[in-house]
Amino acid sequence: MKKRIEYSTLAKSLLLSLTLAGTAAEATTLKISHVRPQGTAIDQDVHQLSDELKAATDGDLKLKVYPANALGDYTVVQERVSLGAIDMAVQPPSAGADKRFQVIYMPYMVKNWTDAREAYTPGSPLRNTIDELYQAQDIKVLAAWPVYFGGIALNRDVDQVQDPNHDKGVKLRVPPMKSFQLLADNTGFIGSPLPFSEAFTAVQTGVVDGVMGSGAEGYYASFRDVTKSYVPLNTHFEVWFLQINAERYADLDDEERAALDQAAQAFEQRRWESAQADQASYEQRLADAGATIVEVSDANIDAYADVAREQIWPEIMKDIGNDWAEQVLTQFK
Repeated sequence: MKKRIEYSTLAKSLLLSLTLAGTAAEATTLKISHVRPQGTAIDQDVHQLSDELKAATDGDLKLKVYPANALGDYTVVQERVSLGAIDMAVQPPSAGADKRFQVIYMPYMVKNWTDAREAYTPGSPLRNTIDELYQAQDIKVLAAWPVYFGGIALNRDVDQVQDPNHDKGVKLRVPPMKSFQLLADNTGFIGSPLPFSEAFTAVQTGVVDGVMGSGAEGYYASFRDVTKSYVPLNTHFEVWFLQINAERYADLDDEERAALDQAAQAFEQRRWESAQADQASYEQRLADAGATIVEVSDANIDAYADVAREQIWPEIMKDIGNDWAEQVLTQFK
């Protein structure tokens, strides 16, 4: 009798262990990549997203976060999300994957935060276009994450920098993208395409006089020691997208998909409410580090926007297809 009881207890223990192991095996862990270091705004938001998913699904759906391009440059990560080798990411779109993504980088497509929120809201024509471009690569967009409006960081004061028609004689490092090269060259600067990794040294050694292509956050992180003045001209609007491999999304059960959709909506909403203040805080940090923040009016931004739309947009539209681009951009003219 004693042996039978012992065997029965052992059997129950084994059954319980197997049950617990099976339950643990059912949990889904998704790998998610983003482009900034630990502790930054996007890193904090992604971890909050993870916490909300875990709570909403009783731990059945989790995220494993890889910050600071740990899984590769954003262009590589987009390819890997498309293939399903990486589950998720929050990052800018790669024009290398589809040149039509250049439309998102059109200078002065939106000029202020009100315009930006309207343009990128779910269901808007632009947002639908972005969704379609990603869908063609087997990627589903879950949310937008607005980052900042771009500006120009200079290693010295420049006269009449707010006037796009003034010949400033200033050489700017620009990203190796046609839109930024054209923007610099058509607004009184001299554009010098350089990889990001070479930009700081180029400013430090005087090869260029400043940088275009980022915003206050990026300049504070990487260029504050060589930034003497910052010009918040809203040169472009930086927005990243929370994305997931389409097949991976389809493989989730109904409860997991619903939890992910809801958490993604909250992720986007929170950022729209904090992004403008976040941008202002980084402008203040640049000022605290010794940079002069040049005063820029709405009229100055409008003047730059007029140049961009009249002289630069037609050139970029040729690259991505006039007919397609016209359909997308007509709402902003």
